[in-house]
Amino acid sequence: MIKAILLDLDGTLLTDQKLISPKTKETLLRVQEDGVKVVLASGRPKRGIELFSDELRLHEFGGLIVSSNGACVTDARTNETLFEKTIRLEDASAILDHLSTFDVIPMINDETYMYVNDVFSGMLELNGKPFNIIEYESRGGRFQLREEPRLADAITFPVYKILVAGQPDYLQSHADSLAGPFTDRVTGMFTAAMYYEFTDLGIDKARALDHVFREMGIDREHVIAFGDGHNDRSIIEYAGIGVAMDNAVEDIKAIANEITMSNNHDGIATVLSRYLTT
Repeated sequence: MIKAILLDLDGTLLTDQKLISPKTKETLLRVQEDGVKVVLASGRPKRGIELFSDELRLHEFGGLIVSSNGACVTDARTNETLFEKTIRLEDASAILDHLSTFDVIPMINDETYMYVNDVFSGMLELNGKPFNIIEYESRGGRFQLREEPRLADAITFPVYKILVAGQPDYLQSHADSLAGPFTDRVTGMFTAAMYYEFTDLGIDKARALDHVFREMGIDREHVIAFGDGHNDRSIIEYAGIGVAMDNAVEDIKAIANEITMSNNHDGIATVLSRYLTT
């Protein structure tokens, strides 16, 4: 019996147009009516997940929002924080100062603003085309932008994660140097080719959910998880049934129990129709 469905957002629940397809939405609403808990688990901050949570009516059915790669879990019905783990202030400050010596774009956020060094220095070259990563992140999280020449000076709020954007080749070649001084204090991981992120040590999506699910009496064997990226490894391994999207990275496909259609072809609805719907 499946009691909970874990869903990554970008590349999994959302199409390439950043939408939930009508068929997938209909399926997820139907299974919630049958008492199955839907959990949105993303690297996005909570603010960037709420629009999709509302669309799926998680606030009515008692679903969960896992934000910032597992640094925070929120009850969508009550807005209660069920789990949180922030980066220590001194570690966050040290990391941000360390990042200033690299050709990267660090970003942090509070509930309203995303803080960057320079709002006009957000351009990357991705797939042969210019891409404004600061605009993309601020719009996706529904943040206003604020500049701070030294980002550590902006920290007056809990830091759930530090997002680092950069050219994929540059990030790959400098990953060890980016994380090196802090590996005993924080977790660093790639969440996309152009993203490297820091959370507190040991934090991932599955650790946060295991804490919450144990209190709810939900066993991992009764969980199905869908993902596509490196930061979905923990939920794919954690769930009784781990499903990789057809567009997933090869590392995730290799550990999944099964592979479904892509995020653009209702891969989630295809699997759930076998396990949960008639």
